[in-house]
Amino acid sequence: MSTGTAFETVIGLEVHVELKTETKIFCGCKTTFGSPPNTNVCPVCLGHPGTLPVLNRHAVELALKAALALNCRVNQDSKFDRKNYFYPDLPKGYQISQYDKPIGEHGYLEIEVGGESKRIGITRVHLEEDAGKSSHAADGTHTLVDYNRTGVPLIEIVSEPDIRTPEEARLYLEGIKAIMQYCDISDVRMEEGSLRCDANISLRPVGQREFGQKTELKNMNSFRNVERGLHYEVLRQTEILQDGGTVSQETRRFDETTQTTALMRTKEEAHDYRYFPEPDLVRLTIDDAWLVHLRQELPELPAARRRRFISDFGLPAYDAGVLTSDLAIANYFDAVVAAGAEPKSASNWIMGDVLAYLNNRNLSIAQSPVGPRQLAGLIAEIAAETISIKQAKDVLQVMFGTGNDAKTIIREQGMEQISDASALVPIIDEVIANNEKSVSDYLSGKEKALGALVGQTMKATKGKANPGLVNKLIIERLQDRS
Repeated sequence: MSTGTAFETVIGLEVHVELKTETKIFCGCKTTFGSPPNTNVCPVCLGHPGTLPVLNRHAVELALKAALALNCRVNQDSKFDRKNYFYPDLPKGYQISQYDKPIGEHGYLEIEVGGESKRIGITRVHLEEDAGKSSHAADGTHTLVDYNRTGVPLIEIVSEPDIRTPEEARLYLEGIKAIMQYCDISDVRMEEGSLRCDANISLRPVGQREFGQKTELKNMNSFRNVERGLHYEVLRQTEILQDGGTVSQETRRFDETTQTTALMRTKEEAHDYRYFPEPDLVRLTIDDAWLVHLRQELPELPAARRRRFISDFGLPAYDAGVLTSDLAIANYFDAVVAAGAEPKSASNWIMGDVLAYLNNRNLSIAQSPVGPRQLAGLIAEIAAETISIKQAKDVLQVMFGTGNDAKTIIREQGMEQISDASALVPIIDEVIANNEKSVSDYLSGKEKALGALVGQTMKATKGKANPGLVNKLIIERLQDRS
């Protein structure tokens, strides 16, 4: 990205995804979120002497699915390593991770930017265990440590430095989240820490091949904060370089209150971790049959579903992108169409009134009081001209409140649209008789005056008249007078 100051932005992301297993990666402790502190712990995950890790097969399967879904080459001969560092929330003094033989390498994810597809390379996908969680007292007097999260299985997805703007970073993260959700690999709940992101960002003069000095933004908890934090870093590093300064290699955090980043610590180099093979785990061998089985279990992925919505249903790319960004929404749309709704109408209602209602009440699509068949029923009533679109919006609000279907509500509230010309003509004649100024304006060439007459007719019928038919009949009646 040109910043307007002859610098190009280079961004790479490291995404940690908590795997959806019932037990930890090397022991039988539960992974339940929100348990009382230090209740889901045992000698293995606390690293007591004499204990041995036992690998969770389901964690390996989920990691393999992630690697396959991200178009990675799977290392069928893989292994675990010890990554040595000391933090209070890491009781063993090392983390079991993967170094030179990760589960997957050399993959990619495609994002849509400005109507065009862009491929972001994925360097590696590797398995590792999570650390515990430290909570620091506000007055700085003490720190509390919860080891429940210790040993929870993670995959780390490391991208190539192919991302050029904060917007691309957000789109990439949204793509990762959607794939993890579609494949049922993770809950991907950022608010619970099951999806976390660190971002490396640097600037270099446009045309220069060598990377500039990078900084790392750590543990951002929302896509919006990732985008905002990166925007701030672009400005901060640009100012440093324009002033002839040098960007320091350091880890920073994003402050939501000030919308700025602040120094956390200087960055360790990779060799500081003193990796060596984990001696308590045998090498991990993944045979062909296992891989074939897992590949067959992969569902239709977001990109493929987006393409299907465009090709099979004729949806605009924007609609297809919104609908497939969330698995439950995509499934809901498919179900509405399967129930007989015209696809574009279904897309409009879901992206408009349905999601607005749910978002205002912090509900998911799965919690919608209006199911797919009910929404398809409402759309059918519009297509049959039983109600207008304006009336349909009112009916939908009643559906949300009562759970009743559209046909019942229309019948009970007498909302059927008046599409009988013989019933509308007397009303229109009365409106024409009472609005001579509008009639005169229209007949003198002021076509906008027609709207006032239509509006008066709709008011007289309490919004029940068919607007198209009213428009047609008024023009006919006025032409008879000219």
